Amino acid sequence: MNKTDVSVSSSWQARQGERLEELHKQKKRLSLFIALLVVGITVWSAAETGFSITELAKGSGEIFRFIFFDFLPPDFTKIGKLIGPALDTIYISFVAMAVGAFLSMGLAFFGASTTSPHPALQMAVRAFCSVMRNIPTLIWGILFVVAYGLGTLVGTLALIVTSIGTLTRAYAEMLEEIDMGQVEALRATGASYIQVLAQAVWPQFLPGFIGWSLYKLELNVRASTLIGMVGGGGLGFAIQKGLKLFQFKEVSLAILMVMALVLVTEWITSKLRERIL
Repeated sequence: MNKTDVSVSSSWQARQGERLEELHKQKKRLSLFIALLVVGITVWSAAETGFSITELAKGSGEIFRFIFFDFLPPDFTKIGKLIGPALDTIYISFVAMAVGAFLSMGLAFFGASTTSPHPALQMAVRAFCSVMRNIPTLIWGILFVVAYGLGTLVGTLALIVTSIGTLTRAYAEMLEEIDMGQVEALRATGASYIQVLAQAVWPQFLPGFIGWSLYKLELNVRASTLIGMVGGGGLGFAIQKGLKLFQFKEVSLAILMVMALVLVTEWITSKLRERIL
C-alpha cells in the first residue's frame, strides 16, 4: 500500500469517526429532549388534575380511618348473602369464555391469511373484531344495560363481545404461524379445504386455542366485577349496591371474595394448562 492509499484510508476513517461522534451527540440531544418533554408533560398533567403530595398528605388520615374502621374487617356474617353473586360471577365468566371461544374460532379461520378463503373476507373479519376489541368492556356493559336492563345477561353479553374481539385476533395470529409445509402437502394430494383444516391446521392450532381460552377465563373473572358495577350482575353489582347503601364492611367481604375467585381461577387454569398442554 503506497502513501496515497494510506492517506485516503486515514482520511476516510477520520470522517467515519466524526460521523459516529456526531450521531452519538444527536442521540444524546434527542434523549435529553425526550426526557425534558416527559417531565414537562407530567408536571403539566399533575397541575391540571390537582395531583400533589401535599393534597395526598392532607387526606391520608381520612383514608386510614376509612380503611381500618369503616371498611375493615369484612363482615363475614354476610357471606351467605354473597354466595349467589359469587356463583353468578363464575357463570358469567365461564359462559362468556365458552361462547366467545367457539365464535372466535370460526371467525379466526376466516381472519387468518393462511386459512381465509379470500383476502377481502380476512380484512372484513379483522376490522369487525378490531371494533369489538377496542370499545371498552364497560361501554359494552352500559349499552347492553340500556337494551336489556340490569342483570347477569348484560354481563355475559358484554364479556362475550370483548372475548370475540380479543380471542379472534389471538387465534388468527396462531393460525398464521402454523407450519405451512403440512398444509401444502395435503393440498398437493387434492385434499379439500375442510380436510386441510381438520388434518393439518387443527392439530397445530388446538394447544394455543386451549391456552388462550383458559387465559381469557381468568380475564373474564376480573372483568365481570367491573361489568357488575354498571349493572351486569355478580359480585360487582353487590359491591356497587353496598357502596350506595354505605355497607362498607359487606363491600370489603365482596372484594375479598373477588380476590379469592381470581386466585382460585388462576390456580385451576394453570393446572389445566400443565396437564393438557
